[in-house]
Amino acid sequence: MQPARCFPILAALFPLLSTPLLSAGQAATRHHAHGAGGASRAQPVILAEHPGTELDARARELSADDLADAKAHHDMPTVLIASAPLSATRGDIALFVQLQSARLCGSAGCSTSVYLRHDTQWKTVLDSVSGRISILPTSHKGMRDLLISDNDKWIWNGSSYQDTMPAAPIGDLRQSIEAHQKRADANDRKPGRKPD
Repeated sequence: MQPARCFPILAALFPLLSTPLLSAGQAATRHHAHGAGGASRAQPVILAEHPGTELDARARELSADDLADAKAHHDMPTVLIASAPLSATRGDIALFVQLQSARLCGSAGCSTSVYLRHDTQWKTVLDSVSGRISILPTSHKGMRDLLISDNDKWIWNGSSYQDTMPAAPIGDLRQSIEAHQKRADANDRKPGRKPD
């Protein structure tokens, strides 16, 4: 797609304006991410509405419980989807599904689930992650690695995607919570302080 001839200055100042928008399942080649190997070549997953398509129908079927719960609460989520080949197995396809509504999305944004079709069966391979998803050029055990929010790499362990970002040890977390609670209790016992 060529930049509009009447706006060459805007196209020069904002090169992304001249980049065509991508439909679901396609990947942009211009994506700058940091923090994980190969992230500069990551291909972003572009989620969009595709009502009436076979993949939209499949996404609604795979998300039936969440959609039924939303309907019971008088909520009508927007269903966004994208598809991409993640598997080295010919014919396998991944379906990225995000349900958007005020009730289903929180402070971290809306969560996305990833399903893999092998033959005629669909399997959840990544459930409810928040953040932008990109596909990395690297792979593990026959499946492409995923990048969530520019620095959180997920790899295939043979049955599902696993986060590679180290989590804080539970012992340290427990000590941190206990220390915070002791400080809060000490502040509550200070003379002149009224209990909440």
